[in-house]
Amino acid sequence: MITITSGQIHYAKSRERVKGWVLEFTFDFFCKDDFDLELVFQNGLFCHFDMNEVIAVPDPATVEGPLKMIRDELAEKPFQYLIALHAYVKLILVAVNRAKISQGEEVYKPDALFLKFLEMVRSNFKRNFTISYFAEALQTTELKLNELAKLHAGKTAQSVVYGLIISEAKRLLTYEKMPVKEVAYELGFLDPFYFSNFFKKHTKLSPKAYKAQAL
Repeated sequence: MITITSGQIHYAKSRERVKGWVLEFTFDFFCKDDFDLELVFQNGLFCHFDMNEVIAVPDPATVEGPLKMIRDELAEKPFQYLIALHAYVKLILVAVNRAKISQGEEVYKPDALFLKFLEMVRSNFKRNFTISYFAEALQTTELKLNELAKLHAGKTAQSVVYGLIISEAKRLLTYEKMPVKEVAYELGFLDPFYFSNFFKKHTKLSPKAYKAQAL
């Protein structure tokens, strides 16, 4: 099993004699409450942006069974099929989390408030909101967001925001093939020159140089 985080730069290559499943679901579809939110990100699932881990599931049937049921539900769309889909995705995530625990990893359960903060940042790049805005919107304080950011990411809340912006900039430059000027505006920068300096400060490369290197 390989998990790919929303916004993570990635691509797939086809190989002979290799078969597999691809399951894609959105944050809004699955995360109905805090428990769902925590389950998605438990033990580091969907928390990475720079590298992937391969998770060996001892009993493939625990994942393949629900995947086949998802396929059938989508094909037939019976009564309350969306509720069933949600349940099958949950079973898959539980199976993957159990596989990680069986490999000796400690149980990691992230705080739902921090995860809501990450998702709110990802959904509002263009608006360039401040940490104080996010804190007020989430009915918490800047101090609390910084405490959670230190706990989960080892850096300040503002640094977490900067990291998400850089990750999205890389995706837009590489996969959306956007001009640097458009990427700047998409991420809330009114001045493309300021965006270029911001990008270079965090990556050691200008946006144009990064794009050329990636291509």
